[in-house]
Amino acid sequence: MLSAFNGIETMIKSLYSEFESDITITAKKTKTFDESEISWNELQQLNGIKSLSKGMEEVVVLRHEKKWINATLVGAESAFLKSIKIKKHALYGKPFFEEKNGLSYGIIGVELMEKLKLDLEDEIEYEQISIYAPKRNLKISFGKAPFYSDQIKISCAMNYNREINQEKILLPLNDVRSLLNYSGELSHIYITVNVGNSNEEIKQKVAKIVGDRFSVQTNYEKNELIFKTSKSERLIVVFIMIFIFILASFNLVASLTMLFIEKRGNIHTLQSMGLTKQSIFKIFFFEGLFISGCGIVFGLIFGYLVCLIQQEFSFLQIPGANIPFPIKFALKDFLLILLSVSALSFLFSYFPVKFLLKNLQK
Repeated sequence: MLSAFNGIETMIKSLYSEFESDITITAKKTKTFDESEISWNELQQLNGIKSLSKGMEEVVVLRHEKKWINATLVGAESAFLKSIKIKKHALYGKPFFEEKNGLSYGIIGVELMEKLKLDLEDEIEYEQISIYAPKRNLKISFGKAPFYSDQIKISCAMNYNREINQEKILLPLNDVRSLLNYSGELSHIYITVNVGNSNEEIKQKVAKIVGDRFSVQTNYEKNELIFKTSKSERLIVVFIMIFIFILASFNLVASLTMLFIEKRGNIHTLQSMGLTKQSIFKIFFFEGLFISGCGIVFGLIFGYLVCLIQQEFSFLQIPGANIPFPIKFALKDFLLILLSVSALSFLFSYFPVKFLLKNLQK
């Protein structure tokens, strides 16, 4: 159970962390900021940073034929595509922003693609959509168009988590700036941290460089609710398992009680021959440990065998997703099960035998 939960937890973290950059910089009080306000050289020279990508995000309206839908437009540089491992999550085409002919292309969430009825399987004639973005500081008046608009071709779809699939569309940063009538403004800076470095430590260093005007958040902080919920669910699973172990331990008490009743006559005979109360206690106590020990060993072997078969043959699929149910082993889970069951076995062997021997004396 814990290995299956670990697999699901890892899959969820992957879905919510691969698209999100390790560290994100935004302005605290304004929607955008001028890129000249950032000390780029200091950031690039900071040990532990793998890549930086300038970004611009805006809520827009997408149209394809008679289909209209709201979306979040993300303008980014090519380095951002590498940081989010776009090739791993690309569907129906190849993920790229620009071709040799200089034309720009977008990458759209797979559920957005389905809602707009786009056909991306034809890589010769790329589907084209219209993008509408609200004009800034515009006083609404008759005859004036309230939106900036442009048309863009889509190179492929992307499949991350539900939120990304339903809301996001990626475009080259320069195209987004042109659409929104920006020049040197940014709304986000995406930072990828080298493997082995602490996001929190790099965040503190970045915050000192950019100053108090900017908010610096790690991926964990941006998705804190999801990760905390996952930890809470894991804790609940552990408590449920321990409760099940406690209920199962009453079978051990029943087995020892039945054995004690069955052997009561033999116990009196052995006592008359000089067997001490302590020796009788050891016999039944170790019998209880032996019974539970066999259960622990065979239970762990069977459980891990089922998990290995799932990893190898994927006989269980996640409903609706058509992907194998994920399994991940963790040493701490093995130790948790071993120690908790061993402790319960000791307690449910020791005290029942003590109680039975006490009644025997009476």
